Amino acid sequence: MPVPAPWTVPAAAAGATLAAVVRDASGEPWSVVKKWIATGKVLVGGAAVLAIDARMRGGEAIEVRLAAPKPRDPLREADVVHDDAHVIVIDKPAGVSSVPYDDRETGTAMDLIRAAWRRMGKQATQTPLHVVHRIDKATSGLLMFAKSKRGELGLAAQLRDHSCERTYVCVAHGAVRAQTIESWLVADRGDGIRGSTSHAHQGKRAVTHVRILERLRDATVCEIQLETGKTHQIRIHLSENGHPLVGEEVYDKDFRNAGGVILAAPRLMLHAATLGFIHPVSGERLRFERPPPAAMRDWIAARR
Repeated sequence: MPVPAPWTVPAAAAGATLAAVVRDASGEPWSVVKKWIATGKVLVGGAAVLAIDARMRGGEAIEVRLAAPKPRDPLREADVVHDDAHVIVIDKPAGVSSVPYDDRETGTAMDLIRAAWRRMGKQATQTPLHVVHRIDKATSGLLMFAKSKRGELGLAAQLRDHSCERTYVCVAHGAVRAQTIESWLVADRGDGIRGSTSHAHQGKRAVTHVRILERLRDATVCEIQLETGKTHQIRIHLSENGHPLVGEEVYDKDFRNAGGVILAAPRLMLHAATLGFIHPVSGERLRFERPPPAAMRDWIAARR
C-alpha cells in the first residue's frame, strides 16, 4: 500500500481534522485512514496521534509510518498484581471482558495477561490460563486465573464453598442503608433481564452484604462483600432495592420508571477492590487490595 512521503500541513488546512488532512494527502479511503490513525501509524511532529478529529493548526510535520508499533494504552493494560506457577491475579481495567464472549472477541483480560507477559519477556502462548473467576466487562478490579490444573481445582473449590474473600466498592443512586440482601436469581425475571424470583424452587441463591462508606450528593459509596457470586449479583440486588449503580445501563429501568434522576458517569461505578484466598498449592493465605481507578475516584470527589 503506497503511502505519502512526509509532508507539512499547509496553512490553508488550518482547522481541518487529522483524518481529512491525511486522506487528502494519501488519497486512501476514510476506513484506511482511520485505521492508520487508530493504530498509531500517523505521526504528527514525530509523535503518534490517535484522535481522528484532532484539529490541525497548519505547519505540522506529518508522516505515515506503517511499520510503527501500536502505542500502549495504560488504561487498556492489565496490572499484574501476583504471578506464580499456579495463580495469576490482575487489576482488570473497566471495559474489558474477563474471557472471550465468542471465538472472535479479542482484547479480553486473557489477552492483556499474555501481552503483559510478552513485555516482561516471558512465554506468552505456552502458559495455560484456566478460567475460575470472572467479573463483568464494565467492572474494574481484581481478577484471578489459574495457570495449572492443581491451581484450577483448588481455586474453583474455594469459589464453590464461598471461602474466597471478595469485596467491591460501588456507588449507588440515593441513600442506601447498610443491610444484607438475599434472593433467588434467575436469568429472566419476566422482562428479558436477570433478576430475583418469588417462585419457590427456582433460581440460584444470592447473598450480598452492604456496608456504607460515604454519603454523597444523591448517591452513596458502598462496600459490598459477596457471600455468593452470581452473574450481575451486586447490580441486580442494589437495583431491586431501589438504588441502581451509577453508570448502570441494564438494571436501571425500574428506577427510571419510578421517576428517579439518573446521575451521569463515565463508567459503571463498580470496582473489585479485595480478593483473598488460600493458595491452592502452597496453602499460604493471599490477600490483595486495589483502590478504584482515577475515573471513579474523581467522580466521587466531585459529588462530595
